[in-house]
Amino acid sequence: MTSPWSKPAPPRRPALTREVIVAAAIALADAEGLDAVSIRRVAAELGARTMTLYSYIERKEDLLALMADEIAAEAHADEPLPDDWREALLLLARLERDLVRRHPWRVDLISQRVAVGPNGLRHVEQKLAAIGRLGVDRLTAWRILAAFNDYMTGFVIREALERATPREAGISEAERAALAEPHVRELIAGGEFPLLGPMIEQGVQGVDDNFERGLGWVLDGIEAHLRGRASSDGR
Repeated sequence: MTSPWSKPAPPRRPALTREVIVAAAIALADAEGLDAVSIRRVAAELGARTMTLYSYIERKEDLLALMADEIAAEAHADEPLPDDWREALLLLARLERDLVRRHPWRVDLISQRVAVGPNGLRHVEQKLAAIGRLGVDRLTAWRILAAFNDYMTGFVIREALERATPREAGISEAERAALAEPHVRELIAGGEFPLLGPMIEQGVQGVDDNFERGLGWVLDGIEAHLRGRASSDGR
């Protein structure tokens, strides 16, 4: 039997810092979803007192903002952006999509309007740098940024919902199909949906990852609009 004096001491807990707290919160959200994150739960994960964490982070909303900004750094392009504006935006779009795939709980924060931090601002700055290669005025650059962001937001939300596990969705795919199919087939059979009906009944062949194709269509539209505007201005 080991004497109490010879028993190895447990490893010391790393010094508590705001960075350590945020990292623990991100790991918890990655493992269990955003609903699992609270000051109390993060404190328990770190083996600390809840009130100790409040001396570093005042409220949960601040913790969520810090989490969002920490992962925003993953969407930052470390190397210089490509000279071509489309390639530059595609690079940033891929990084942003990969970020949400690694941290699907980021989608849950979109509607919560958490405070934007320095990493988030750097990501926007890089997008504007890519758009700036078009030589457009400030208002047009902002409108292009908005169109790009609207596409990205819509896509990553839909993709995150489709990739959700049965635990997150609350119902399995088989259960959802069993509930929806009789109702859908009844509506389709009425002949009210002649275009949608065959897609549901027969499926659609050749469906693949539409991310870059859809984004390409958005960028094509922007490019065509700018080309038409330059033509009408006589440039």
